Order: sequence, then structure tokens, then C-alpha cells
Amino acid sequence: MSTNGPTGHGQNPYDGSNPYGQQNQNPYGGDQQPYKQEAPYGQPYGQQPPPYAEQPPYGEQQPYGQPGYGTPPQQPYGQPEGSWPHGHPRPGPYGSPVPSGPPLAPIGERLVARLIDVCVLLVPTLLLFTIFGASILYYVVAALLSFGYEAAMLLTQGGQTVGKKVMKLRVVDLASGGKPAENSLLIRAALYTLPNAVYCVGSLFALLNVLWPLWDKPYQQALHDKPAKTVVIKES
Repeated sequence: MSTNGPTGHGQNPYDGSNPYGQQNQNPYGGDQQPYKQEAPYGQPYGQQPPPYAEQPPYGEQQPYGQPGYGTPPQQPYGQPEGSWPHGHPRPGPYGSPVPSGPPLAPIGERLVARLIDVCVLLVPTLLLFTIFGASILYYVVAALLSFGYEAAMLLTQGGQTVGKKVMKLRVVDLASGGKPAENSLLIRAALYTLPNAVYCVGSLFALLNVLWPLWDKPYQQALHDKPAKTVVIKES
């Protein structure tokens, strides 16, 4: 007489064996397939997108000639980087100077243009001297007259005075090569003319201001061009 209990008793329910001697079967009558993830919209069924490891490393060339992330843009063919104006380097990180812009105005032609402007103001200046003589009031009024002429011409004539028109010169913005802002032109005119209101000191400043483009590199700016951020170009 067997002392074992009923069939199934005494067996380890966790040993993985089937107590009935049958293989595990799908209760629904077929082999159960593992769950398949749906393919993303727009891709064929069963095709998975490429893993991230297949993407080009950071900063390397993408297919079809597209630059990767972090790759600096290429310069257009045949145009050197930062060549405005006339081969000079780009003035700064802002703005977009034209690579094939006009050349800077020759210093000699700028001096001739200033002499022409002096001749334009010669008659009213002599009239003021006749009225006030060599007094402080004369220097102040003469400086204001010069400022009014310079500012009015630059604002209404697109950055040109009479002398610049004759010599085909123009004042332009340093960063963009276009028309300067009105406040820049006013600053430029004020720094060029108003120091003349101070006796003797104004004359010394005017001389230094005129000669400054001789050694200023690379844009040949006068002192009154510096705060205004302007340059003088030669038009064709």
C-alpha cells in the first residue's frame, strides 16, 4: 500500500514540470506570437526606424552635403570671408556687409571735399566776422552755422555734402554699408563742427581730426567717424 498521497501531492509546484505530462500549449489553439510594436506612421509595417547610433556624430558631415550640427556655414564660392569694403575685414559680429562693396574714399579726395564745403560757407562766415569780429560770440555762431550746414546736408542728401557730391563721396554705416541712422549723422556733424566754438583748442582738434585718417586702420576713419560708426566711401 503506497503511503504517498493523491496524485499531484508531494510534487514541487515550482519546479517547472507539468504534472500531467503534457506540453504547454496555447489555450487558443495556435502558437502565440510575441507582441509586435506598431510601425511609426508613414513607414512600412514591421520596419523599425534606424537607431540613434546610426546618426552621424555631432558636428560631422550629414548625407547629401548637409552640414551637421555645430558645423559653421560655408562662404559662397569665390567670396572671401569679411571683405567689405575693398578687401578689409568685417567690422564686427553684427550686420551683413556686402563682400563686393565700394572702396574707401581716398584721403586726398576727402580733403578736397572739405575745402569745397569751406568755400560754400565762406561768404556767411565772413559776414559773421564783420558783425562780431574776433570774439567768442563769433566762434560760437560760426560753429553753429557749420553744424547746421553739415547736419542738414547729411540728413537730406543721403550722407553727402556739396563737397562730397562733387568728389563722389558718401558717408555710410560701418556695419552694413548702408544709410546711417539720423542720430549717427547728427553725432558726426556735431563732433566735426562744434569743437570750433572753443578758441584755439577747437582749431587744434580740427587739424588732428582731418589728419587722423592718415594712420587709422583699416577703415581710415576721422575722429568724428568713431562715435558715429561711419566710414566714407568712393562711389563709382
